[in-house]
This record gives sequence, C-alpha cells and structure tokens, in this order.
Amino acid sequence: MPIKKDELHLRDIIRVVKKRRHILLAFLISVVALVSLATFIMTPLYEGTTKVMIEKMEGAGLTGGYSRDSYDPVFHETQFQLIKSRAVARRVVRGLSLEDNYDAIIGKTGQKASPLRFLAVELKALPGRIRSLFSASKEPKEDKVEDLSKEDKLAKIISEQIRVRPVEGSRIVNISYLSPNPELAALIANTTAKAYIEETLEMKLASTRNSLQWMTKKAETEAKKLRESEMELQRYMKENNIVTIENRMTVTPEKLSEINIQLLRAQSRRKELEALYQKVRKVGRNYRAATTVSAISSDPALQAIRAQIVETEKNIMELSNKYGPKHPLMVKVKGDLQVLKSKRNQEIDRLVESIKNEYELAYANERSLRSQLTNTQSEALLLNEKFIQYGALKRAVDTNRQLYDALMLKLKEKSITEETSPVNLWIVEEANVPMNPARPWVAANLLLALLIGSFGGLGLTFFLEYLDNTVKDPEDVEERLGLPVLTTVSRWRDTEKSLGQVVLNEPQSTFAESYRALRTAIQLSFPDCPPKRVLVTSSQPEEGKTTTAVNLAFALARSDNRVLLIEGDLRKPRFHKTLKINNARGLSSYLAGAADSQIVQKGPLPQMAIIPAGPIPPNPSELLASTRMKQLLDAMSKEFDFIICDSPPLLPVADTRILCRLFDGVVLLSKSGVTTYDILERSRKQLADIDARILGVVINGFDAQKSGYYHQDYYYSEKPKNSPAVSGN
Repeated sequence: MPIKKDELHLRDIIRVVKKRRHILLAFLISVVALVSLATFIMTPLYEGTTKVMIEKMEGAGLTGGYSRDSYDPVFHETQFQLIKSRAVARRVVRGLSLEDNYDAIIGKTGQKASPLRFLAVELKALPGRIRSLFSASKEPKEDKVEDLSKEDKLAKIISEQIRVRPVEGSRIVNISYLSPNPELAALIANTTAKAYIEETLEMKLASTRNSLQWMTKKAETEAKKLRESEMELQRYMKENNIVTIENRMTVTPEKLSEINIQLLRAQSRRKELEALYQKVRKVGRNYRAATTVSAISSDPALQAIRAQIVETEKNIMELSNKYGPKHPLMVKVKGDLQVLKSKRNQEIDRLVESIKNEYELAYANERSLRSQLTNTQSEALLLNEKFIQYGALKRAVDTNRQLYDALMLKLKEKSITEETSPVNLWIVEEANVPMNPARPWVAANLLLALLIGSFGGLGLTFFLEYLDNTVKDPEDVEERLGLPVLTTVSRWRDTEKSLGQVVLNEPQSTFAESYRALRTAIQLSFPDCPPKRVLVTSSQPEEGKTTTAVNLAFALARSDNRVLLIEGDLRKPRFHKTLKINNARGLSSYLAGAADSQIVQKGPLPQMAIIPAGPIPPNPSELLASTRMKQLLDAMSKEFDFIICDSPPLLPVADTRILCRLFDGVVLLSKSGVTTYDILERSRKQLADIDARILGVVINGFDAQKSGYYHQDYYYSEKPKNSPAVSGN
C-alpha cells in the first residue's frame, strides 16, 4: 500500500530550493532589477512638512471657560479629511495665485515627472476612462461632460498630493506635500496649514451665523406663543373669576369636612329621637306605661306631680280610717287627687309632643345638612375642574416662558462666546525648503526588493513544486507508492550515441552501473528464490522499456547467466532496430503456429539469446493469451537462467496484464519529469488487482542535480576505471 508522508523535514525544503534554485534566482534578480530600474529613473521628490497642533476645545458657557476634551479619533480623522479637502486646496490656489503662475510652477513640475509616475497616473485613471466610455455609449449624445475650471483642476491636484500624518502620543499633525520642486513643496505645505486654519475659522463663523439666525427666528416664534398663552390664561381667569379661586380651593375642603361632621351628628341625633319617638307612639294613651319611659319619667315637673299624687293618696288612706267616703274632707282630698292625675296626664302629653317636635326638628336638620353637603361637593367639583384648566393654561405659560428665556439666554451667550472663541489650531513649525529628496527611498526599496524577491521566489518555487506531480525523487516514489526503487538511470545527453546497448558498449559508465544495480536488485529481491522470469513494462509509451530490457539482459549475461531476451511488444517491435537483428520471424510467428522454436536468435553475447517480436499480428492480445506462450516460457526456462521480456505499455492495452501471470516478477518503469504519480498509482493498482508480483520501480531520465537528490555526490559520481560494479539502492 502507498505510504503517506507525515511531516515535512528541513532537508526536503532544502532539496526543493536546490532543485529549483534557477527559478528562485531568476525571480529574485528580476524583482531587484525592476525595482532598481524604477528607483533610479524615478524623479526625486522633495517633501515639505508643516507641523500643526490641533486641539478639540469645548465651551462651558459664560462662566465655565473652555476645557480640553480627551482624544477623539473621529474628530481628528475629520480634521485630516478637512485638510485634504478641495475647499482648503482652493484657498491654497487663490492664496498663491496658481491660476496665473501655473505654467511657471506647476507646469515645470509636470515636465519633471518621471515616465513611471506618468504611467502610474495613467493606470490609475484607466478604470475611470473605461467607465466613462461605457457610460458615454449608453447616454444620449446631447449630455455634456462636466468641465472643471482651472482652479478646480489645480485644487484637485493639490488635494491628492497632500499627506497628513499625526505624531504618535501628541496633538501635533504633520502636513506634507511632495513635489519635484523643493521650494514649491515647502510653499504649498505652509500655505495649506494657513488655509486650513482660515477654513476652520470660516466654518465656525458660518456655523455661528446660521445658529444665531435660527435661534433668533425660534425666539420670535416662542415669544409669540408665550404672548398667546398668557392672553388665553388671562381671558380664562376673567371669565371664571379665578382671582379668588385659590382661597376658595383652600376653604372648600374645610367646609366639606365640617358639614360631614355635623351631618354625622345630626344623623345620630335623629336616630336617637326616632327610636324614642317610635317607643312613645307604641305606648299611646297608656299614661301608666308612658311613665316607664325614661325620657318622660325623668322630667322634673312630672316627678313633682307624681310626688304630690303619692302624698295625696297617702292622705286619703289616712283619712279613710277616720272618715267615710262621703265626708267632705274625703271628697275634697279625692278631688285633689283627680286634679293631680289630670295634670300628670297633661304633662305626659306635653312631653310626648315635645319628643315628636324634637324628632321632626332633627330630621329636618339632617336633610338640610345633607343638601348642604351635596351643594358643597358640586361646588368643589366645579372649582376643581376650573383649577385643572387653570393649571394647564398656567403650565403652558410657564413652559413657553422657560423656553423663551432659555433661548434668549443661549442667544446672548452664543453671541458673546463665539465672538471671543479661542482658536484651537496653531502652526507649531513652518516647513523649510528641503535640501535632500524624500523619494525615492533607495536603500528601503532595494531591501524591500530583496525581501519580495526572496520570499516571492520561494513561494513560486514551492508553488511549482506543488503543481509538479511527476516522478522525480526515489524517496517520494517509495513513500507515495510503497514500492522500492530498483535503480535510477540518468538522463542520456549524448545525441550521437544510443543508450540501447550502453552496458555492452560502455561497461564502465554510470549508465551501465545503473543497469547492473537493477540486475543486483532483482537478484536480491528474493534471495531464496530469485525471479527467473522478469517482465519489463511501463505505464505509457516512450518511458524506456526496450532500452531497460536490453541492458538488463546484457547485465545478467555478463554475470555468466544464460539469458533469453523476449520482445513481448507485438504492436510496436523495436528489437530489430536496437540490436540489428532479423525480424522476419519471431514471437508472433510462433504463437500463430507459423514457425517452430527456431525463432530464437543468437545475441551479442555468447550466453544471451533473443526472440524478436516478428511480424505485427492483427490480434496481439489473443496470441499472448494462448497456451503456446506458456509452453514456450516453460520450455525456455529449462534452458536459460533468466528470461527478460519487454512488454507493451500497461495502461493503453491489455497485453501486459495477460503476460503478468506468466512471469515471476514485474519491473515497472517511469520517466522522471514525465510520468505522474497518478498514472504510476493506476499502474500499480492494475498490477495489484491481477496479483502480479511487482519487483520495484525504475526511474529513467533521472537528473540528480535538478531533482535535488541529496545522495547525488556519491551515487552519481563517475566511477574510476576497472572499479567493481556497485549495486543500486
């Protein structure tokens, strides 16, 4: 299975940088060259700087003076925008008479502008011009384009060139102007500061005038409302006699309270007399029962009569013992008794009538008090309604008076304080004519170019490395695919010679050493039972299959092994061109039954034999899948120690997958910088799906120096002559 790389080591970064150092150096040199060219051909710009102190002052009225406020970023940013405004720039234009001196001052400045500055200005104006073209195509032709006056054009130029920078930790602000003319830079900076102060004062005065006008109109309106409310209050007081309403409002509650008390007493008195009167009425003419009523029996006159009656009855009882009933004295005494009883009854009747009169009087008194209470309550409600209306009118008058008084006070205060308002802007230091240019910053630009070039080159290097998904590094192949790299074959740079027989023709070269390393790797892949039948294939055409198969066969034959080299690519045979042999009969002839085992030809070495592809058949896959192919390999395995077979590319056709099951191992080729990991992974997966034994990967066209492979100093150094063969990794 493929092995994923868990972390990035420093050596990997160094390897990538070393491999793509030419791109890094080219990018760095290009950036430094461009910045240097732009820096040295740029027109020197001089900067005039004026220092201005800006303080936010808040008035506290006529007696409070002025107090400084804390730092307010919104306020200061507003002041900065005001300094760079067109209004201030127009004052500068008018103050310096730039409309008349344009050709003498601004014109010369424009002639000194560098080509790069002109290009920057043109590029900046390009989007606006494009928009104007599109808008012009959509709008009617009768529309007129806004034409700025010369003063506005000059003001626009100045406002765009003004720079405002606050000094950190203070209220000082630097007003700067850049110009190729040092005198003009200092002049415009100083004039801008003065114009800013004048514009600020003018804005304050204009604001004051507007405020005073508004407040005056508002005060007149409020005065009119105050007069109307006062007249309304006066009319209401006159109509409702409100002069004594406050006294009546204080007396009425006391009167209501007193009437309530009297009414309660009258009710109590009436109830007592009513109960007594009802009791007396029940007695009627029963004078004896009437004497049991306490209100009657307690009367002094009645008590005196009753005492006389008792005394007379006592005399009658005494005289009845001496005289008879008809005795004149007895008759007289009895007559007196009757007279006394008659007086008693008359007294009782008088007392009953008196009780009745008292009850009726109490009842009438209660009704009178209740009527008086009702009238007093109605009067109180009416007074309350009048007082509420009176209070509403009075509050309206008081509110209007307070608002009018406040406006008049603020109006007088503002008219006084604004006239004496202190200026919160001071020019701390005027700009002097600069002696040295402020732009360009040569050292800073070059340093910045070095940094941008270095980091940009590194970024470009790693970006290209990220985009490059081709095979380059043996370690990456092993980590990504989980397959060993049997050997790497360097890129062949000699166009006059062929790499096809390098092991035979140049046995001491590094290329021959690479194929000997492949031979050793195959022999040591399974020490107990090394593969005797080896299939050489690749993912795509032109990746060096034929060259690798031929040179591998040469390397095995030079080790005293009997080697059979078979050309299994029946679609595009090449052995007859590489080895200069006859291709009239070959593998296709044998598989088709047109020839016998006489297809084996003698190779360049004594222990080497070759079976060419033969004529190109119409059905290569069917021939390779026949039993004759297996019989041929089985028969040849008894005569030869190793059978090396060249096969077609794995991905385009199915021939290789048919041959894989007949061989002990498969060598998968790739080409450095051409074969991608995705294609190589697809090939590995197809071989794994048919249970083919993959011996490893061979990387052809390998450039150790370009890939940054850190074993190159040893592995790819030229071997001395007569040195023994060294096996691969």
